[in-house]
Amino acid sequence: MDERAVRDLARGYTEAWCSRDPVRVAAHYRPGGMMAINGGAPAPIEDVARSFIEGFPDIQVFMDDLTFGGEAVEYRWTFTGTSTETGKWVRISGAETWTIGEDGLIAASKGAYDEAEYERQLEQGAPA
Repeated sequence: MDERAVRDLARGYTEAWCSRDPVRVAAHYRPGGMMAINGGAPAPIEDVARSFIEGFPDIQVFMDDLTFGGEAVEYRWTFTGTSTETGKWVRISGAETWTIGEDGLIAASKGAYDEAEYERQLEQGAPA
């Protein structure tokens, strides 16, 4: 695995989320790329991105860290945005464990974040 290329991929992925364009996010995955969140069923990445972008039209994503372990890469992130559902500002951190394909794109991703804290922030907003 070319760590420099994966770091470039991760920076581009972060920028794609901030562009609020689900197609740009999906371009970092192999065709048909999927993401499973918090143990849920895998879903097409473009659908996942569209859901978050529509739910948080001012979404900003920050890459907190990128670590390499064997065949997997862990991309740690924080996202902020205002919920269209509740009008509350949310700040949540999480991680994605990526499998990188031979083509240098993300072949699969398993994401995780604290769902209870996310739901709390949707109701009450993020702590100051």
